[in-house]
Parts: sequence; C-alpha cells; structure tokens
Amino acid sequence: MTLPRSMRYLAAATICIFVYLFVQISQTPPAKLRLPTGGGSKPGGFHHGQPDRDPLLDLSGEPAGPLRRVQGDNYAPRKADSARINATILSLVRNEELDDMLQSMRDLERTWNHKFNYPWTFFNDKPFTDEFRRRTRDATNAEVRYELVPAEHWDVPSWINPDLYQESVDLLASQGVQYMERQSYHQMCRWNSGMFSEHPALKDVQYYWRVEPKVHFFCDVDYDVFRWMQDHNKTYGFNINLYDSPESVATLWPETTKFLADHPDYVHPDNAREWLEDATRRPEHNRKAHGYSTCHFWSNFEIADLSFWRSNKYREYFNHLDRAGGFFYERWGDAPVHSIALGLFEDKRKIHWFKDIGYQHIPFFNCPNNPQCSGCVAGRFTDGESWLKQEDCRSLWFKYVGMD
Repeated sequence: MTLPRSMRYLAAATICIFVYLFVQISQTPPAKLRLPTGGGSKPGGFHHGQPDRDPLLDLSGEPAGPLRRVQGDNYAPRKADSARINATILSLVRNEELDDMLQSMRDLERTWNHKFNYPWTFFNDKPFTDEFRRRTRDATNAEVRYELVPAEHWDVPSWINPDLYQESVDLLASQGVQYMERQSYHQMCRWNSGMFSEHPALKDVQYYWRVEPKVHFFCDVDYDVFRWMQDHNKTYGFNINLYDSPESVATLWPETTKFLADHPDYVHPDNAREWLEDATRRPEHNRKAHGYSTCHFWSNFEIADLSFWRSNKYREYFNHLDRAGGFFYERWGDAPVHSIALGLFEDKRKIHWFKDIGYQHIPFFNCPNNPQCSGCVAGRFTDGESWLKQEDCRSLWFKYVGMD
C-alpha cells in the first residue's frame, strides 16, 4: 500500500530532525557534560573522573528522613513524659579540666542541648569537687550526673608485666609515639575502649554522645540526634576520620586476625573491611600497621548505641585485646579499637557521618558549608601544619561506604 504524499513528507522531515539532534549531541564537548555526584564503583563513592563538586567541601544539608524537633514543651527540662529517649551526653573528665569542660558545655548547650535538655553524665577516677559540680550544674538546665570510675575498671590489669611495660614505654617513646609515657593515657584508652559501657550508671542508657573538654561546636542543630539514630537504626555516628600512627598499633591487626580465625562467623557480611585494609596514603606514609590502614573514626566525637559495645561479639573481642596487653605495651587507642570492631562486626550502612555537626578538637575540624554554622571556615580540616591535611582519610570511607 502506497502512503499518501503528505505522510511521506512528514516521515522524511521526522528522520531529518532525528539525524540533526543525534549529530548535535555527539559533537557536544566533554567539558560541558556534568558527571553525577553519587556513584563511582561503590554506591555513594567517588567517580574516577572529576566530580562536579568536592564532597569534603559541600557539607550542607541535614540527615534525610523524619526529624524530631521541639514542639511546645516536649523537650522541657525534667519533664516526666518528654520526647527524650534513654540517652546521655557523656564525658570522662578530671577536676582540673573544669574550665575546658565548661567551654565544651557552653558550645553544645548553645548549638543543641538547650533545646533538648539531655542529661550530662560525667565520669572521673577521682571524686568530683564541689566547685566542679556547682559550675557544671550552672552551665545547663538539664540533669547532671557525677559518677566515679570503679578501681577495677581503671587500675592496670594484673596480667600486665611492669618491667615489659616500662621497656615498651621507653622504646616507643623514643620512636615518637605520643603519650606513650603517660600511664593514665593508657588507662583512659582501655576504659574508653571497653570498660565505660559496663559502668552501672549506664545500664539503662542506650545512646550516648561523647564530648571531651576543650572542644568546639559551630552549627545550630535543631533535631534530636538520638531519636534520629533510633529512627534510622544507626549504631554509630562519627565526625572526623583520620590515620593513626602505625607504631602505636603495630600488633593490633595481627591480634585481630587471631581473633577472627577463631570467630569467622562474627564478621558481618556487609562489613567495611576494605576501608580498614586500604593503605592508599601519601608516599611518605604509604605503609600499614601489619595489614591495618590505621584509618579510624576519631572517637573524641562519637554518637553511638551502647548495645553494640555490650554485644557478645564486642565483649569477646575487647577481652581478647585486653589480655594481649596492647593497651599498655603499645598505645592502642579506643579510636582504632572501636573502628576496627565496627568495620568488621557491624553493617556498614549503620554507621553515619554527621556532616552537619560543625566540630573541632585541636587540631582538626569538620566545618560544614551551612548557614546554620558560625565560627569556622567552610571546608577547613586543620589550622595546624600543612602536612596534617594528609591525615584526613574520610575519602577512603566515602570510597568504600559512601557519604551517609
């Protein structure tokens, strides 16, 4: 059947238009094409090409999903039926650090807690002074709790050989391992790694926000971060991600692999082990600690679910490390210990980067590009020596896990 002349003209015109558009698209210069900003070889990771934004600078926005905010008096201080959940702000602090602790309290109260009035829980291996209690109570409208660390949680364990400990201190201090000679620092790292979650004062608490003396918070946060963790089934929230000194954790990964050999079923199928083992670093630090990249969550800021630290997996892992003695013979910090456990035993999707919470612990920053922030320069990572910028390993986390 022969088509009418008008239909043949229309078909020819359509073909011509299609050919013209195809030629124009094929000749578009690559520089005018913008890459999407999420993908890469891993979900949410970097592209191999140049992204159209730098994810370390574009830190605006707030966590997706429902946000619990102040409505009327639902977060009023000491309200019996408030919207608060079983959570606390937690700090291990000494009496002589009072002024530095007040600095941290002022910042967090101003930017967040004056709205939500979550309790503060202070821990000390010595009794708190009356002055410490009075001035910290005056710094908040929320409840304040003062707890003593039990001697059995703080003292050097009986299985630590004092002669070997002193030899190790002398050796690693000569290699420049920071704080190696301070016994109290080793005790603190051990307590923060595995003892704090066993304190009776926290037995009914599920979530905590760790706040240390002399830190800064820069951004107004108007949602309940604890309820957000609960609503989104998150286990751990971090802010800064750094490389550690390989000398300080030389045998941590070998001891971890020993533990895994006995408990292979403890490793979560959707883990972040690649993040723990990828040693992509600047040339002068292109080395691992016997298999561990040393990348870790900087745990002076952490918002976490205590259930993870109380799980059988973590308790057995911590006890294995504790018996190995590395908290004293080396300088295993709670940051790498927490990070390795989370990277191996937890679903990586349950770990969240709180990019919207501006924070500083000298010498590092997390500075969002957000109008709710003041007092820090957007995108700044450090105000210290230029080489410190190379200690940032957030891009490694984004590569394997994403930016959630």
